[in-house]
Order: sequence, then C-alpha cells, then structure tokens
Amino acid sequence: MEGVIGIRANNFTMLMADMTSMHSVILMKRDEKKIYPVSNNIAMAVVGTEGDTHQFAEYIVKNVQLYKMRNGYELNPKAAAHFTRQNLADYLRSSTPYRVHIIMGGYDQENGGQLFFLDDLASYKEVPYCGHGYGGMFGMSILDKYCHENMSVEGAYEVMEKCVAELQKRLVINLPNFYVVIVDKDGIRELDRITPLTVAAKFKTM
Repeated sequence: MEGVIGIRANNFTMLMADMTSMHSVILMKRDEKKIYPVSNNIAMAVVGTEGDTHQFAEYIVKNVQLYKMRNGYELNPKAAAHFTRQNLADYLRSSTPYRVHIIMGGYDQENGGQLFFLDDLASYKEVPYCGHGYGGMFGMSILDKYCHENMSVEGAYEVMEKCVAELQKRLVINLPNFYVVIVDKDGIRELDRITPLTVAAKFKTM
C-alpha cells in the first residue's frame, strides 16, 4: 500500500514517499520518513517489510560513510547504487534476504541528476523516473506524460502533486502525508510536504 516516486532532471533529482506506517490493517504512524540521506549528494527512498527497510537503509548509509572515512572522498550516486544492488543480491542468496524496494537519487558534477530503480530481487536500472508500490502504479502514466530532462524544480514538484491527486482519487487506502526531498548541487533539501488538502483545490480531487 506504500508509494514512492522519483524524478530525474538535468540539474536535480526529486524523491517523494508517503509517510504512513502500517501493520496489516492497523495504522501505526503518519509521520514516518522513508527517505534516508546517504551522503551529501545521495538520498534513497526505501519501502517494504518494516524491519527490513530500517535495518538495510542504516546498513547502506553507515557503509557509504565508512567508505568516505577510509578513502577521503564520497561515492558518486552510481557507485552507491551498485554497492546497494550488490548487497541486495548477496542477501537474496542467503537465508535472510531483505524485502525492500529502493529508489536511489543523487547528483554529481559530471552527470547532473541521477536516479536508480532497485527492488528486492536485486534488479537495477538507471531511469528518468520510477515508482514503487501503489504510488508508482497509479503515477506511472502521469510520469510518462510530464517528465523530461529539462524540467524545473517547480515543474517536477507539480508532477508529484499530480501523482498524489491521482492516488487520492483511485486508492481506497488513505495516504495523508507525502515527504519530498530534492538533491542538487546544494545537497539534500526538504520541500513542502504534499497532503490531500494541498492538492484538493488545485486538482479538484475532493
């Protein structure tokens, strides 16, 4: 029932994740941050089995930081995505696989915005946009229509709002809060959260 979406443009990457934590039909939290800062220029959105998401995300974050301490420089987004994919593949072949789905976004000086799709079967693909969960399912046609490499930050944020509006119309489960971050030359920044109220008047979803 979760929803995470990523968009890549020439000069930035934007990630959005719902903030609802559920166990079966029980609502546990409405302020869960599912986007983790990996380094100064990399963030990743992680959804899946509750315990696995936190444990695996912390493992990746700590090891990327350890690499920086040992070598004196940070991994770029593509290298961090390869490292994450390798760990998913190794654990997949063990008795304790991680049931997590990941969107990793970043920025580097040479390539600009970068976005990577990974899932619990260790699939890996660099993409212009992607999603996991029902958020990705309902938002994919919107992303396909509106996303392009020359998007502005405001344009990408509006596309995220359109995806939330579509979820409010079509998904029976209520996802009331969406956490949004941008990764660009200035690092990782939080943007205004998207809620049903913020999109209702704009897109007439209520």
